[in-house]
Amino acid sequence: MGARKSALGKSYCARQLIFGRQAWILDPKPEYQRLCQAVGGVYVSLEPGGAVRLNPLEALIRDRRPEAIHRARMDLMLPLVEAALGRPLRPVEQTGVDGAVNVAAAGQEPTLRDVLEANVRAKRGTGRAHADERDRDARRAARGGLRAAPPGGRRPLRHVRRADLGGIDLEAPVVAFDLSRIKSYTSLGVVMICVAAWLRRLLAESDDGVRRIIVYDEAWKVLRVPGVARFLNESWKMARQWGVQNIAIMHRLSDLISVGDAGSEAIELARGLLSDSQTRVVYQQASNELQGLRELLQLTDKEVTAVSGLHPGSALWKVGQRSFLVEHQVSRFERWIVHTEPREREPAAC
Repeated sequence: MGARKSALGKSYCARQLIFGRQAWILDPKPEYQRLCQAVGGVYVSLEPGGAVRLNPLEALIRDRRPEAIHRARMDLMLPLVEAALGRPLRPVEQTGVDGAVNVAAAGQEPTLRDVLEANVRAKRGTGRAHADERDRDARRAARGGLRAAPPGGRRPLRHVRRADLGGIDLEAPVVAFDLSRIKSYTSLGVVMICVAAWLRRLLAESDDGVRRIIVYDEAWKVLRVPGVARFLNESWKMARQWGVQNIAIMHRLSDLISVGDAGSEAIELARGLLSDSQTRVVYQQASNELQGLRELLQLTDKEVTAVSGLHPGSALWKVGQRSFLVEHQVSRFERWIVHTEPREREPAAC
Protein backbone atom coordinates (compact mmCIF):
# COMPACT_ATOMS: atom_id res chain seq x y z
CA MET A 1 0.00 0.00 0.00
CA GLY A 2 3.03 2.30 -0.07
CA ALA A 3 2.80 5.18 2.39
CA ARG A 4 -1.03 4.86 2.54
CA LYS A 5 -1.85 8.40 1.56
CA SER A 6 -5.00 7.39 -0.30
CA ALA A 7 -5.99 5.09 2.56
CA LEU A 8 -6.02 8.15 4.81
CA GLY A 9 -8.14 10.05 2.28
CA LYS A 10 -10.75 7.29 2.12
CA SER A 11 -11.00 6.58 5.82
CA TYR A 12 -10.97 10.30 6.70
CA CYS A 13 -13.92 10.95 4.40
CA ALA A 14 -15.80 7.96 5.80
CA ARG A 15 -15.28 9.12 9.39
CA GLN A 16 -16.32 12.69 8.67
CA LEU A 17 -19.73 11.48 7.50
CA ILE A 18 -20.55 10.78 11.15
CA PHE A 19 -20.43 14.52 11.78
CA GLY A 20 -22.87 15.30 8.96
CA ARG A 21 -20.25 16.25 6.39
CA GLN A 22 -20.34 15.31 2.73
CA ALA A 23 -17.42 14.40 0.46
CA TRP A 24 -16.92 15.17 -3.22
CA ILE A 25 -13.92 13.42 -4.74
CA LEU A 26 -12.04 13.81 -8.03
CA ASP A 27 -10.53 10.39 -8.54
CA PRO A 28 -8.05 9.85 -11.42
CA LYS A 29 -6.96 6.31 -10.42
CA PRO A 30 -9.83 5.11 -9.70
CA GLU A 31 -9.84 4.19 -6.01
CA TYR A 32 -13.00 5.42 -4.29
CA GLN A 33 -15.66 3.05 -5.61
CA ARG A 34 -15.63 0.89 -2.48
CA LEU A 35 -16.06 3.93 -0.26
CA CYS A 36 -19.15 4.89 -2.25
CA GLN A 37 -20.50 1.33 -2.01
CA ALA A 38 -19.93 1.19 1.74
CA VAL A 39 -21.68 4.46 2.64
CA GLY A 40 -24.40 4.67 0.01
CA GLY A 41 -22.52 7.16 -2.14
CA VAL A 42 -22.48 7.75 -5.87
CA TYR A 43 -19.62 6.82 -8.19
CA VAL A 44 -19.71 8.70 -11.49
CA SER A 45 -17.55 7.85 -14.50
CA LEU A 46 -16.62 10.69 -16.82
CA GLU A 47 -15.23 9.48 -20.12
CA PRO A 48 -15.10 10.46 -23.79
CA GLY A 49 -18.56 9.92 -25.24
CA GLY A 50 -19.97 9.04 -21.82
CA ALA A 51 -23.60 9.44 -20.79
CA VAL A 52 -22.97 11.76 -17.83
CA ARG A 53 -22.92 15.44 -18.81
CA LEU A 54 -22.32 18.63 -16.92
CA ASN A 55 -21.96 22.22 -18.00
CA PRO A 56 -19.41 24.22 -15.97
CA LEU A 57 -20.62 27.42 -17.69
CA GLU A 58 -24.13 27.04 -16.34
CA ALA A 59 -25.10 30.29 -14.60
CA LEU A 60 -25.77 28.93 -11.10
CA ILE A 61 -25.31 32.24 -9.31
CA ARG A 62 -27.63 34.46 -7.31
CA ASP A 63 -26.51 37.64 -9.01
CA ARG A 64 -28.44 37.55 -12.29
CA ARG A 65 -26.87 40.67 -13.76
CA PRO A 66 -25.33 39.84 -17.17
CA GLU A 67 -21.95 41.24 -16.14
CA ALA A 68 -21.86 39.06 -13.01
CA ILE A 69 -22.73 35.94 -14.99
CA HIS A 70 -20.10 36.78 -17.60
CA ARG A 71 -17.46 37.33 -14.91
CA ALA A 72 -18.25 33.95 -13.35
CA ARG A 73 -17.86 32.25 -16.72
CA MET A 74 -14.58 34.02 -17.40
CA ASP A 75 -13.25 32.91 -14.00
CA LEU A 76 -13.60 29.37 -15.36
CA MET A 77 -12.63 29.90 -18.99
CA LEU A 78 -9.28 31.64 -18.47
CA PRO A 79 -7.61 28.84 -16.43
CA LEU A 80 -9.37 26.27 -18.60
CA VAL A 81 -7.95 27.65 -21.85
CA GLU A 82 -4.51 28.02 -20.26
CA ALA A 83 -4.66 24.35 -19.27
CA ALA A 84 -5.68 23.34 -22.80
CA LEU A 85 -2.97 25.44 -24.47
CA GLY A 86 -0.26 24.49 -22.00
CA ARG A 87 0.85 28.06 -21.29
CA PRO A 88 -0.39 31.34 -19.79
CA LEU A 89 -2.60 33.47 -22.02
CA ARG A 90 -1.37 36.72 -23.52
CA PRO A 91 -3.60 39.78 -23.04
CA VAL A 92 -4.84 39.66 -26.64
CA GLU A 93 -5.80 36.01 -26.16
CA GLN A 94 -7.68 36.81 -22.97
CA THR A 95 -9.62 39.37 -24.98
CA GLY A 96 -10.36 36.67 -27.56
CA VAL A 97 -11.70 34.32 -24.91
CA ASP A 98 -13.85 37.12 -23.53
CA GLY A 99 -15.34 37.74 -26.97
CA ALA A 100 -15.94 34.03 -27.61
CA VAL A 101 -17.82 33.67 -24.30
CA ASN A 102 -19.98 36.70 -25.17
CA VAL A 103 -20.79 35.32 -28.63
CA ALA A 104 -21.54 31.82 -27.31
CA ALA A 105 -23.81 33.18 -24.56
CA ALA A 106 -25.93 35.34 -26.84
CA GLY A 107 -29.52 34.36 -26.02
CA GLN A 108 -28.69 30.94 -24.57
CA GLU A 109 -26.97 28.98 -21.81
CA PRO A 110 -23.58 28.31 -23.45
CA THR A 111 -21.55 25.11 -23.25
CA LEU A 112 -17.82 24.64 -23.70
CA ARG A 113 -18.44 23.44 -27.23
CA ASP A 114 -20.31 26.68 -28.01
CA VAL A 115 -17.34 28.73 -26.80
CA LEU A 116 -14.87 26.61 -28.77
CA GLU A 117 -16.92 26.95 -31.94
CA ALA A 118 -17.23 30.70 -31.46
CA ASN A 119 -13.46 30.87 -31.06
CA VAL A 120 -12.85 28.82 -34.20
CA ARG A 121 -15.23 31.03 -36.20
CA ALA A 122 -13.32 34.09 -34.97
CA LYS A 123 -10.03 32.52 -36.06
CA ARG A 124 -11.40 31.78 -39.49
CA GLY A 125 -12.47 35.39 -39.77
CA THR A 126 -8.86 36.45 -39.30
CA GLY A 127 -7.40 33.83 -41.61
CA ARG A 128 -6.59 31.26 -38.94
CA ALA A 129 -8.79 28.43 -40.08
CA HIS A 130 -7.32 25.56 -38.12
CA ALA A 131 -7.03 25.15 -34.35
CA ASP A 132 -3.68 23.76 -33.25
CA GLU A 133 -3.28 20.35 -31.64
CA ARG A 134 -3.86 21.62 -28.15
CA ASP A 135 -7.12 23.21 -29.24
CA ARG A 136 -8.18 19.78 -30.44
CA ASP A 137 -7.25 18.29 -27.06
CA ALA A 138 -9.49 20.83 -25.40
CA ARG A 139 -12.30 20.07 -27.83
CA ARG A 140 -12.02 16.35 -27.12
CA ALA A 141 -12.10 17.04 -23.38
CA ALA A 142 -15.18 19.19 -23.83
CA ARG A 143 -16.90 16.37 -25.68
CA GLY A 144 -15.69 13.69 -23.30
CA GLY A 145 -18.62 13.59 -20.92
CA LEU A 146 -18.78 17.31 -20.10
CA ARG A 147 -21.71 18.62 -22.05
CA ALA A 148 -24.78 20.58 -21.07
CA ALA A 149 -26.88 19.78 -18.04
CA PRO A 150 -30.44 21.10 -18.24
CA PRO A 151 -30.41 24.89 -17.79
CA GLY A 152 -32.35 26.30 -14.92
CA GLY A 153 -30.86 29.46 -13.47
CA ARG A 154 -30.12 29.51 -9.76
CA ARG A 155 -30.52 26.17 -8.00
CA PRO A 156 -29.47 25.84 -4.36
CA LEU A 157 -27.76 22.50 -3.79
CA ARG A 158 -30.64 21.04 -1.81
CA HIS A 159 -32.81 21.48 -4.91
CA VAL A 160 -30.50 19.60 -7.29
CA ARG A 161 -32.33 16.37 -7.99
CA ARG A 162 -31.54 13.01 -9.53
CA ALA A 163 -32.86 14.15 -12.90
CA ASP A 164 -29.81 16.37 -13.31
CA LEU A 165 -26.47 15.07 -14.61
CA GLY A 166 -27.85 11.79 -15.88
CA GLY A 167 -29.28 10.71 -12.52
CA ILE A 168 -26.52 11.75 -10.09
CA ASP A 169 -27.71 12.37 -6.56
CA LEU A 170 -25.53 15.26 -5.40
CA GLU A 171 -26.98 14.96 -1.91
CA ALA A 172 -25.43 11.50 -1.41
CA PRO A 173 -22.91 11.31 1.46
CA VAL A 174 -20.05 10.75 -1.00
CA VAL A 175 -19.96 11.66 -4.68
CA ALA A 176 -16.80 10.50 -6.46
CA PHE A 177 -15.97 11.33 -10.07
CA ASP A 178 -13.95 8.62 -11.80
CA LEU A 179 -11.51 10.38 -14.19
CA SER A 180 -9.32 7.34 -14.88
CA ARG A 181 -10.32 7.08 -18.54
CA ILE A 182 -8.85 10.51 -19.28
CA LYS A 183 -5.24 9.65 -20.01
CA SER A 184 -3.28 12.76 -20.95
CA TYR A 185 -2.32 15.13 -18.13
CA THR A 186 -3.47 18.13 -20.16
CA SER A 187 -6.93 16.71 -20.75
CA LEU A 188 -7.10 15.54 -17.13
CA GLY A 189 -6.28 19.06 -15.96
CA VAL A 190 -8.98 20.50 -18.21
CA VAL A 191 -11.60 18.06 -16.95
CA MET A 192 -10.64 18.52 -13.29
CA ILE A 193 -11.08 22.27 -13.66
CA CYS A 194 -14.47 21.73 -15.30
CA VAL A 195 -15.77 19.39 -12.59
CA ALA A 196 -14.33 21.40 -9.69
CA ALA A 197 -15.65 24.67 -11.13
CA TRP A 198 -19.13 23.23 -11.50
CA LEU A 199 -19.04 21.92 -7.92
CA ARG A 200 -17.74 25.13 -6.41
CA ARG A 201 -20.37 27.11 -8.29
CA LEU A 202 -22.98 25.01 -6.52
CA LEU A 203 -21.21 25.56 -3.21
CA ALA A 204 -21.09 29.31 -3.65
CA GLU A 205 -24.84 29.39 -4.18
CA SER A 206 -25.85 26.77 -1.62
CA ASP A 207 -27.32 27.77 1.72
CA ASP A 208 -28.04 24.31 3.17
CA GLY A 209 -25.42 24.61 5.94
CA VAL A 210 -23.69 21.31 5.08
CA ARG A 211 -19.91 21.24 5.52
CA ARG A 212 -18.16 19.57 2.62
CA ILE A 213 -14.83 17.99 1.77
CA ILE A 214 -13.42 18.17 -1.75
CA VAL A 215 -10.60 15.70 -2.44
CA TYR A 216 -8.21 16.15 -5.36
CA ASP A 217 -6.46 12.79 -5.47
CA GLU A 218 -3.28 12.48 -7.55
CA ALA A 219 -3.12 16.29 -7.66
CA TRP A 220 0.56 16.11 -8.65
CA LYS A 221 -0.49 14.91 -12.12
CA VAL A 222 -2.14 18.19 -13.05
CA LEU A 223 -0.27 20.87 -11.11
CA ARG A 224 2.16 21.20 -14.04
CA VAL A 225 -0.72 22.07 -16.36
CA PRO A 226 -0.94 25.89 -16.66
CA GLY A 227 -4.14 27.22 -15.15
CA VAL A 228 -4.65 24.35 -12.71
CA ALA A 229 -2.44 25.78 -9.94
CA ARG A 230 -4.18 29.17 -10.25
CA PHE A 231 -7.60 27.54 -10.13
CA LEU A 232 -6.74 25.47 -7.06
CA ASN A 233 -5.13 28.46 -5.38
CA GLU A 234 -8.35 30.43 -5.73
CA SER A 235 -10.38 27.47 -4.44
CA TRP A 236 -8.17 27.20 -1.33
CA LYS A 237 -8.57 30.90 -0.56
CA MET A 238 -12.38 30.67 -0.78
CA ALA A 239 -12.66 27.48 1.28
CA ARG A 240 -13.70 29.12 4.54
CA GLN A 241 -16.33 31.27 2.84
CA TRP A 242 -17.86 28.21 1.22
CA GLY A 243 -17.61 25.97 4.29
CA VAL A 244 -15.32 23.57 2.42
CA GLN A 245 -12.24 21.58 3.36
CA ASN A 246 -9.98 21.07 0.34
CA ILE A 247 -7.60 18.09 0.30
CA ALA A 248 -4.86 17.64 -2.31
CA ILE A 249 -3.02 14.29 -2.34
CA MET A 250 0.46 14.22 -3.86
CA HIS A 251 3.38 11.80 -3.98
CA ARG A 252 5.97 14.34 -2.84
CA LEU A 253 5.93 17.96 -1.75
CA SER A 254 8.70 18.55 -4.27
CA ASP A 255 5.96 18.19 -6.90
CA LEU A 256 4.92 21.70 -5.85
CA ILE A 257 8.26 23.24 -6.80
CA SER A 258 8.68 21.32 -10.05
CA VAL A 259 5.64 22.83 -11.76
CA GLY A 260 7.63 25.57 -13.48
CA ASP A 261 10.86 27.49 -13.70
CA ALA A 262 12.37 29.15 -10.63
CA GLY A 263 10.65 32.46 -9.94
CA SER A 264 7.76 31.69 -12.28
CA GLU A 265 4.12 32.40 -11.50
CA ALA A 266 3.43 28.65 -11.46
CA ILE A 267 5.94 28.15 -8.63
CA GLU A 268 4.51 31.04 -6.63
CA LEU A 269 0.97 29.69 -7.05
CA ALA A 270 2.05 26.22 -5.97
CA ARG A 271 3.81 27.62 -2.89
CA GLY A 272 0.68 29.64 -2.14
CA LEU A 273 -1.34 26.44 -2.24
CA LEU A 274 0.92 24.99 0.44
CA SER A 275 0.91 28.09 2.63
CA ASP A 276 -2.91 28.26 2.49
CA SER A 277 -3.14 24.64 3.71
CA GLN A 278 -3.47 24.72 7.49
CA THR A 279 -2.85 20.98 7.91
CA ARG A 280 -0.04 19.14 6.13
CA VAL A 281 0.33 15.36 6.46
CA VAL A 282 3.79 14.09 5.54
CA TYR A 283 4.52 10.39 5.08
CA GLN A 284 7.97 8.86 4.77
CA GLN A 285 10.07 10.62 2.14
CA ALA A 286 13.15 9.55 0.21
CA SER A 287 16.44 10.91 1.53
CA ASN A 288 16.84 13.20 -1.49
CA GLU A 289 13.52 14.87 -0.63
CA LEU A 290 14.36 15.80 2.96
CA GLN A 291 16.24 19.04 2.39
CA GLY A 292 13.49 20.45 0.15
CA LEU A 293 10.92 19.28 2.66
CA ARG A 294 12.75 21.09 5.44
CA GLU A 295 12.67 24.35 3.48
CA LEU A 296 9.07 24.08 2.27
CA LEU A 297 7.57 23.28 5.67
CA GLN A 298 10.18 24.97 7.88
CA LEU A 299 10.84 21.69 9.68
CA THR A 300 13.20 21.33 12.63
CA ASP A 301 16.05 18.82 12.63
CA LYS A 302 14.00 16.60 14.93
CA GLU A 303 11.01 16.67 12.56
CA VAL A 304 13.19 15.86 9.53
CA THR A 305 14.70 12.90 11.38
CA ALA A 306 11.22 11.69 12.31
CA VAL A 307 10.02 11.86 8.69
CA SER A 308 13.02 9.92 7.44
CA GLY A 309 12.22 7.03 9.80
CA LEU A 310 8.45 6.76 9.38
CA HIS A 311 6.91 3.41 8.53
CA PRO A 312 3.83 2.91 6.28
CA GLY A 313 0.73 4.30 7.90
CA SER A 314 2.59 6.76 10.15
CA ALA A 315 2.94 10.44 9.32
CA LEU A 316 4.08 13.79 10.61
CA TRP A 317 1.04 16.05 10.93
CA LYS A 318 1.76 19.78 10.85
CA VAL A 319 -1.33 21.57 12.17
CA GLY A 320 -0.65 25.27 12.06
CA GLN A 321 2.62 25.68 13.98
CA ARG A 322 2.24 22.45 15.94
CA SER A 323 3.45 19.01 14.88
CA PHE A 324 2.38 15.48 15.83
CA LEU A 325 3.48 11.98 14.94
CA VAL A 326 0.30 10.08 14.08
CA GLU A 327 -0.16 6.40 13.37
CA HIS A 328 -3.13 5.88 11.10
CA GLN A 329 -5.16 2.86 12.19
CA VAL A 330 -8.13 1.47 10.31
CA SER A 331 -10.99 -0.65 11.57
CA ARG A 332 -11.97 -4.00 10.10
CA PHE A 333 -14.78 -2.29 8.19
CA GLU A 334 -12.42 0.36 6.84
CA ARG A 335 -9.85 -2.17 5.65
CA TRP A 336 -12.18 -3.24 2.87
CA ILE A 337 -12.78 0.40 1.88
CA VAL A 338 -9.12 1.42 1.73
CA HIS A 339 -7.75 -1.74 0.10
CA THR A 340 -7.14 -0.84 -3.54
CA GLU A 341 -3.78 -2.45 -4.33
CA PRO A 342 -4.31 -5.67 -6.33
CA ARG A 343 -0.90 -7.04 -5.30
CA GLU A 344 -2.03 -7.34 -1.68
CA ARG A 345 -4.18 -10.13 -0.30
CA GLU A 346 -7.85 -9.19 -0.48
CA PRO A 347 -9.24 -8.54 3.03
CA ALA A 348 -12.67 -9.80 3.91
CA ALA A 349 -15.52 -7.32 3.67
CA CYS A 350 -17.67 -6.78 6.74
